[in-house]
Amino acid sequence: MSLKKSSLLIVLILVIDQVSKVYVKTHFALNDGFVVFDWFKILFVENDGMAWGTKISDLIPIITDQSAKLFLTLFRIVAVFGIGIWLVNSIKNGKTRLLVIAISLILAGALGNIIDSVFYGIIFNDSHGQIATFLPEGGGYSSLFHGKVVDMLYFPIWKGAFPYWMPFVGGEMFTFFNPVFNIADMAISTGIGMLIFFNKAAFRES
Repeated sequence: MSLKKSSLLIVLILVIDQVSKVYVKTHFALNDGFVVFDWFKILFVENDGMAWGTKISDLIPIITDQSAKLFLTLFRIVAVFGIGIWLVNSIKNGKTRLLVIAISLILAGALGNIIDSVFYGIIFNDSHGQIATFLPEGGGYSSLFHGKVVDMLYFPIWKGAFPYWMPFVGGEMFTFFNPVFNIADMAISTGIGMLIFFNKAAFRES
């Protein structure tokens, strides 16, 4: 797979990701949405942490939320440069098409979420109880590098209670699948899944 085709794939995913995020951000207040099917909903939430909403400040209490957010955003930027170098080297060295596609998906997803983290705080105002405005006159809800990632894809496929015989969680309600995510997250998960499940095919000498 050529660098040109890889770049087109990355741009396509970025466009779909950002269009969906900007639409949701400018048409819904936080926690609003609508039902597509019983098992699929559009639900607008924002994530200022790592996967599943975890924050570095939750893991290391001495770090403030602002410092943790800045560290996470900078780490993501460094990681994207590393993934980009991996992609270019894989193409130059004639690695498998499967590997190049997987890396391209991961890179596109990482870039998509970095755009939110870096810029959304300054180009949108707050979404709590209101629909956000693009480039508001009074300024954004935060500063550069402190934006929140927009999530909207929610698949509550099944809701029920844990059996009472289960320790600690018996009788408690749970939802499968509970996390809310976005197109960028899907790209990252798909790319990583390809590397895990098709490892031998991806890394074989072409």
